[in-house]
Amino acid sequence: MRIDIITLFPEFFEGLKTHSVIGRAVGNGTIEVVTHNLRDYSTDKYKTVDDRPYGGGPGMVLKVDVLHRALID
Repeated sequence: MRIDIITLFPEFFEGLKTHSVIGRAVGNGTIEVVTHNLRDYSTDKYKTVDDRPYGGGPGMVLKVDVLHRALID
């Protein structure tokens, strides 16, 4: 089984691949964990992946085009 994780912090999941139950499953070949850096799918020079919400409220939202490219890949 292959598990793909799309994240802004792929290094955060490196420990997951070597420790606990998931680490054992990766070690014996039962599963494969692949991390994808969302910034790799951004096309602007700053690797921007988020934007302001359309409603004008607080916070940020992920850009749909960047997330779409990551999911297609």
